[in-house]
Amino acid sequence: MLSFTVVVLLGLLALSVTAAASVGILGLALAELYSPLPLSNALGELAWGSSAEFLLVAIPLYVLMGELLVSSGVAGRMYGAVSKWVSWMPGGLMNANIGASALFSATSGSSVATAATISTLALPEQRKAGYNAPLFLGSIAAGGTLGILIPPSINMIIFALIANVSVPKLYLAATLPALVLTSLFILLIVGICLVRPDLAGERVTVTWRDRIESFPHLLPPLGIFVLVIGVIYGGIATASESAALGVIAALLLAWYKGALNVATLRRAFESTMRTTGMIILITLSAFFLNFVLSSIGLTSALVDFVVGLDLSPMGTMIALIIFYILLGCFMDTLAMLVTTAPLTVPIVVALGFDPIWFGVMLILLCEMGQLTPPFGMNLFVVQSIRAEGKFIDVVYGALPFCGVLLLMLVLMLAVPDMVVWLPSLFSSIS
Repeated sequence: MLSFTVVVLLGLLALSVTAAASVGILGLALAELYSPLPLSNALGELAWGSSAEFLLVAIPLYVLMGELLVSSGVAGRMYGAVSKWVSWMPGGLMNANIGASALFSATSGSSVATAATISTLALPEQRKAGYNAPLFLGSIAAGGTLGILIPPSINMIIFALIANVSVPKLYLAATLPALVLTSLFILLIVGICLVRPDLAGERVTVTWRDRIESFPHLLPPLGIFVLVIGVIYGGIATASESAALGVIAALLLAWYKGALNVATLRRAFESTMRTTGMIILITLSAFFLNFVLSSIGLTSALVDFVVGLDLSPMGTMIALIIFYILLGCFMDTLAMLVTTAPLTVPIVVALGFDPIWFGVMLILLCEMGQLTPPFGMNLFVVQSIRAEGKFIDVVYGALPFCGVLLLMLVLMLAVPDMVVWLPSLFSSIS
């Protein structure tokens, strides 16, 4: 049954069937073949019940918040300011790609949106300054992955729904790993450029006056991040309510910048509807598949099988990590998250691992899936906006950053307190 499930899902994806349709078709096939009951009759009720989940309201709001910041020009000014503050470092604009991605991630929650936004802003500068194309492109793709790790993350909201864990605690748990990973990305770029100065591009001289004058452009995204996250941990608002406050702040900011008009709103709303429709459809299909898997007993059978292998807990975790790395090469990361988390979360909990810790680990593995060929989504996003050159350049440029993600996984295995320390300080948060 398990092998049939994997083969059918990978086969549908290989045929370029969309992730949402692949997951839904798999659920219907399993229900028809392995259940004596007409499980498909529950599809309508499941779709209604899961889509009525209040926490899902946060998804379109976070997407809209990021779109408004892009449409109003805030993201562009932010990138320019970051590039001035890191111009002294070896690698220059490549470090700006990482720093600006981290800042934009704090207001977007989407990896693809972050990669697309920074690509649009950075690629013209790459051509002017003569940076090595593969490494520069890789820095954009890698920086984009921070969109699903740095709060507020859409993928974490979905994991919280599946695993029945606290979104605020997940956000807290991801904060320190996100800072460490961002620093490691920058250290990688600096190290490569020190060893190979010819890859560092043209050094740009920026005065301290220029940096200070650009500093106000860094404040809007930081301010919105503090507002969105602060009201959650201050006990003032839920994750969904804080997302609404973030949208209001983005609208006021667009109005203040003189960019709030019908054209801006139309672009932001259309892009938000497309992105949200894709995410929600995958999520609803996954809820149905999870219902089928539980009904036919595959979930409990898999847990019993893995526990019965008599591997050590760490051995089992390493096996799961290898499984996710391989799966991320062939499967959309959101689909990978929603289809596998219901199977793997009971296993890791049964082995004594913290589900919050595993949630952050799984998000990191999803990040790697965004960078690994042949189906790494961020690779395609960067190449599509680049619209020239060879796709293999983006792949080569992303490989060193995959190494950093592997290092980060090892650090989290060796030092789990990196993840669970902050949530333990706020044990009263639900």
